[in-house]
Amino acid sequence: MAERDDLLASIAATTADYREGDLAAPTPEHVERWINQFDAAVQLPILREMDHVLKKTYFSRKGTRQFLEGLFQTEKLVGEDPCTFWKGVNLLDIQGGGASQKEMLALFSKVLEKKCGFVAADCGAEPEAFLYLDDAIFTGNRVRRDLEAWIAEQAPAEAKVHVITIALHSGGQYYANGKIKEAAKAAGKNIDLTWWRAIELEDRKAHINASDVLRPVAIPEDEGVKAYVAGMRFPPNLRAAGHVGRNGIFSSDAGRQLLEVEFLKAGVRIRQKCPHLHQYQRPLGNMILDTLGFGSLIVTFRNCPNNAPLALWAGDPWYPLFPRTTNSETSMKRFMAMLEKDVF
Repeated sequence: MAERDDLLASIAATTADYREGDLAAPTPEHVERWINQFDAAVQLPILREMDHVLKKTYFSRKGTRQFLEGLFQTEKLVGEDPCTFWKGVNLLDIQGGGASQKEMLALFSKVLEKKCGFVAADCGAEPEAFLYLDDAIFTGNRVRRDLEAWIAEQAPAEAKVHVITIALHSGGQYYANGKIKEAAKAAGKNIDLTWWRAIELEDRKAHINASDVLRPVAIPEDEGVKAYVAGMRFPPNLRAAGHVGRNGIFSSDAGRQLLEVEFLKAGVRIRQKCPHLHQYQRPLGNMILDTLGFGSLIVTFRNCPNNAPLALWAGDPWYPLFPRTTNSETSMKRFMAMLEKDVF
């Protein structure tokens, strides 16, 4: 039991600041309650692999702050005088859903205040560039819709736009980049778009064997999974065995396959038990396309994306490792905060 106890404690420690202030800090008991929902034979192997993966895919508040401090002085972006550069950048606050952009801007504002003596609100009065900041990009739909609306309604005729994020999925960037360029052309505007990231994760169908997301090599011998696959419009795309992905997120292909199979099986069971899930919440994560799911394992201190496997975040009656807050809950919190401040 010593190894199991160590792994439970390690996962709790890695994710110690998850939704800090909203939820109680994760404990070994919390992790154990989650893992006990899987078959006894796979519990220890899942814990081993998740302990390895989360050390690479969980972004704590401290890690996020370090990313922003590095961003502040990235010479390729800011040149030799960071404060002058940032004073001339309009930091966009245009996210239509969720609170990730507001929270990232608030953290970056503290960096600016510490380094330059001014805050985010003081920047970009006469903008030389615009910046869209977020913690992660998955399918690309959020950044695409936000920038499409901004281009149509607010953007000048010509603009340099930097999209900056900690983690970016290749397919999401490719998709969003094309749609944003189409929106700019339709609006008759010249938008020069540049993407920046700390880590780029491969998720494109054409590069499935190099992918960094969950993509099973076979459909497991599980009646629920087989029935789910039979109901799909097209057969799922399966990767070839023997690959851990470009970023080495997984400890081995065997460890990766374990998560792919067990999270897929759990996700199908969760869909059967949780009637509140909509059709796009696939077993391996939210995806509009009819697939097994997006399969991302990125989690940040502020939330778990719905593009992650259902086994990580779905609830009632499943017990989640990462209880997530929804966009509607975030909107209600904003509304209540505005009432408290007597904004209306």
